[in-house]
Amino acid sequence: MIDILRICPWWLAQALDNPIRRLIHNPDKILGVYIESGQKVLDLGCGSGTFTLAMARMVGETGKVIAVDVQNEMLQIVRKKAVKERLESRIITHKSEPDRIGIYEVVDFALAFYMVHEVPNAKAFLKETASLLKQDGKLLIVEPKFHVSASSFKRTLEAALMAGLKPIAEPKISFSRSMLFQLA
Repeated sequence: MIDILRICPWWLAQALDNPIRRLIHNPDKILGVYIESGQKVLDLGCGSGTFTLAMARMVGETGKVIAVDVQNEMLQIVRKKAVKERLESRIITHKSEPDRIGIYEVVDFALAFYMVHEVPNAKAFLKETASLLKQDGKLLIVEPKFHVSASSFKRTLEAALMAGLKPIAEPKISFSRSMLFQLA
């Protein structure tokens, strides 16, 4: 069962998506080198859609973004924002289970931004995520330094290795611990 205290509640959505956060964690700067027009990408734990909407612009008219969250309220926020920005045709929302992503699409890129520490079983989560990546697909994991210790992040990296992922870069992202992976 999911530990509700581990998950950022939907009513904090405004705190997750505001101009200051977008300045510190600019989606275009963080993701622009990984996402191309026409790709299918996955936003795991999409929250209120800060990265989802930016990803939808990056994949263009022919691409797709699958926005996944365990909270229906977050997905409703994403859908409303997508309609407002006329990006709804590029975004598919999916409510995951607490212990399972539950999609079967193969993607070019997956993002897990500030959320792996919220999943009940990182090993199972990363194994499922790895199974969703194309052969040359990439996964970017970003965790908050203020919330995830270096030793805890090391355990996440070890779980990723056990899931068949290999680290290929360590992007520098403000206030964060991060690693870019590809299938081994």
